[in-house]
Amino acid sequence: MQINFLTETDRADWEVLARGKDAYFDVERTDGSYDRTWRRLLDDDRIRGVAAKLDGTMVGIAHYLFHASIWYSGKCYLADVFVNENVRRKGVATALIEWVARDADEQGFPSLYWNTLEDAPARALYDRVGKYHDGFILYTYKRQ
Repeated sequence: MQINFLTETDRADWEVLARGKDAYFDVERTDGSYDRTWRRLLDDDRIRGVAAKLDGTMVGIAHYLFHASIWYSGKCYLADVFVNENVRRKGVATALIEWVARDADEQGFPSLYWNTLEDAPARALYDRVGKYHDGFILYTYKRQ
């Protein structure tokens, strides 16, 4: 398996996986949303995207961003991890998370965190590689 930053030539394969992720989570986006996100992944130094390839075929993606922290040197938010269903449970997602954690640490952002749904199948992996904070509740602001 090879994991590298996304490059211009990865666009088509990335979009297949990004759309697969959105379909899996029942999220609808416009074509323009994929265009904007792609440009951010390549052009914004705080936002990064990586791809996992097996035998030259892209099978997984991760998107993450760096941000300041009040109490710590900085944090890394893992926004998305998605692996093609044909290769799930073969270590691809674990490798992607470990790669992101290493990159974040090397960039001076040693704290890595992410969110997931309570009943997400990936919880088995997340419970193994991450630290679950029982009792934490996520709120998002609802505009009126």
